Amino acid sequence: MSSVLEIAKSCTLAYNEKNWSKVENLLAADAVYDEIGTHRHIRGTGKIIEAWKGWASAIPDSRATFVRELASGDTAVLEMIWKGVHSGPLPTPAGVVAASHKSVELPACQIVGVRDGKVASIRHYFDFLTLLRQVGAA
Repeated sequence: MSSVLEIAKSCTLAYNEKNWSKVENLLAADAVYDEIGTHRHIRGTGKIIEAWKGWASAIPDSRATFVRELASGDTAVLEMIWKGVHSGPLPTPAGVVAASHKSVELPACQIVGVRDGKVASIRHYFDFLTLLRQVGAA
């Protein structure tokens, strides 16, 4: 049986691989993804994967490295650093930012809820303005 931390980290690790079928198997069907930096609230596995594919399109080599992790009950807190090169179009509320080919290094935190061995919720905190500055859009 996997620990809450292993389950919580599993979706991000599958994202690192861009393994969308694995992500689909790890998320609860009614999973909720709150992207605090962009104010996106997404419900459902398919829509979450669609949003993550958007990030993967903008930063194809994007990967998270875990810095700290903590679990209590059915909740895990994951501190991470996202790194990659902005080499694709990045959709934003203000329009699309063309590829800048600049490196991105973005600290982030996820609070992940686990239910019945699957990821049921992710609250993803990161500073979107920092990302925009790094790609030259702010």
